[in-house]
Amino acid sequence: MLETLARVDDRIQAHFDKVLDGLAPSGLADAMRHAVRGGKRVRALLVLESARLHGIGAERAIWPASAIEAMHAYSLVHDDLPCMDDDLVRRGLPTVHAKWNEATAVLAGDALQSLAFELAAHRDGAETPAARAELAFELARAAGAAGMALGQSRDMAAEASAAQPDPDDVAELQALKTGALIEWAAAAGPRMALADSSALRAYAAALGRAFQIQDDVIDVAGDAQSAGKAVGKDMAAGKATFVSALGLEPARQRASELAEEACAALAPYGNEAESLRDLARFAILRSA
Repeated sequence: MLETLARVDDRIQAHFDKVLDGLAPSGLADAMRHAVRGGKRVRALLVLESARLHGIGAERAIWPASAIEAMHAYSLVHDDLPCMDDDLVRRGLPTVHAKWNEATAVLAGDALQSLAFELAAHRDGAETPAARAELAFELARAAGAAGMALGQSRDMAAEASAAQPDPDDVAELQALKTGALIEWAAAAGPRMALADSSALRAYAAALGRAFQIQDDVIDVAGDAQSAGKAVGKDMAAGKATFVSALGLEPARQRASELAEEACAALAPYGNEAESLRDLARFAILRSA
């Protein structure tokens, strides 16, 4: 799986280079390039694989795959700001506000969010106007006040609360903060084909929760060098996580169960979806 993700990273990075080279040289463009470097590219892989399962070539799928990575990068740039998580390292590199300044980080995040919609609706992506509109519309819902932004808001509220986190509340929070964009990525292929997305959305719902639980486990039991970012901060800050709600070993067990749920949801695609099953298994074994 690491080799597969590395190949996806190469393709996504090449596409970003092509897109961002069209911008006028500036500190903003440099900060955007910095923000989209590296990462696991799980969301991009979900787009590319879900498109392949529906007969859509990579030359078209690369546009929404890059869109979701731009949206994810924007969220990380803003999450890392001093007013949010105040992190100085991301993906083994200085965060944007640490390398430039807070104002540049805000603007780079804003520009990456706008770029995400441009890429999702690009005429070289989904073949029909209806599919392109659906991708952009659903991306807005997944990223905004009914999705990721709401999840981040609830995360900050939970951090300020002294109450013991409830596992159901944590699951809902993380489904918004992390799961909404993962679900959009997995459903991108059928949306491009104007096909039923229910199986892939079920897969993504379980995968997103397993992925987030493993992030929580890494924050407690991982090391900063492997993770490429600071660890131990969520627990120290009192964030609502599955580890804080359930304990380390029960959280690991729940992640394993969710990975199996994700694999089972792919039954309609048979052996053609084996790479997505591999991704679900990878999600709970990774150290970064």
